[in-house]
Amino acid sequence: MELTSEKLRLRVDGVGAGGVGVGVGVEIAAIRRGGEKHAPIVFLHGFGSTKEDYADLAYRPEFAGRPFLAYDTPGCGDSACDDLAGMSIPFLVKTARAVLESLGIRRFHLVGHSMGGLTGLLLAHEEPGRVLSFVDIEGNLAPEDCFLSRQILTHATDDPETFLADLTERARHAPSLASALYASSLRRKVRPGAVRGIFESMVELSDHGDLMKKFLSLPFPRMFMYGEQNASLSYLGELASGGVELAEIAHSGHWPMYSNPVTMWERIADFHARIS
Repeated sequence: MELTSEKLRLRVDGVGAGGVGVGVGVEIAAIRRGGEKHAPIVFLHGFGSTKEDYADLAYRPEFAGRPFLAYDTPGCGDSACDDLAGMSIPFLVKTARAVLESLGIRRFHLVGHSMGGLTGLLLAHEEPGRVLSFVDIEGNLAPEDCFLSRQILTHATDDPETFLADLTERARHAPSLASALYASSLRRKVRPGAVRGIFESMVELSDHGDLMKKFLSLPFPRMFMYGEQNASLSYLGELASGGVELAEIAHSGHWPMYSNPVTMWERIADFHARIS
């Protein structure tokens, strides 16, 4: 089946008395491909990225016949949200659940990068029976992972436009592979009003959310993917000891989909071929 694009208009964050929908209105821009042979792969992008990071799957022969879904997080890319100030990682988990329910996706393979990896971890922890496998691409597991999000505290300002502009410039000059490329479109892919709530919740969860314990307790195949430039992450040994498959991507940092997409896709395809 061909790649299709669509907009989903949903309300996220609960149902009121009498079954009347309440909560926040969102419009989700999604791309997907159907198929009956396999369970779909659901991709959750990182902060400052979009669903297009994963569109190439539709054209790669090693994924032939595999259905998938990728969508823009509310306030990012082509998705919208009625309450940007209320954004947080828990809200993104509820959004993911609402998207899956609206499309009738019950069980799925999960791939999440950075912010999307953290969102995916919490979703998988809450509903482990729905997830068949999890590829976590440098999703937050420890305080050391907040190299972007902790700047909401270390470079605090009350003006969201100023914060995002300054964050972009710091990323543009950071000594990390693909960071300048990432920065080049950051201000066009994220609404400034969404940043504070997302970043503050990422820091809180990374510092106090027992994320490593949650990840190691997941009852299905897991891969942790990281760039060669980040091979010094302190917890890689703990992951390996806990039965997590490690995938180091050469010539890459935090964004393997920009620096070395060929190897990234090969490792994901090989992982899925072995487990399903």
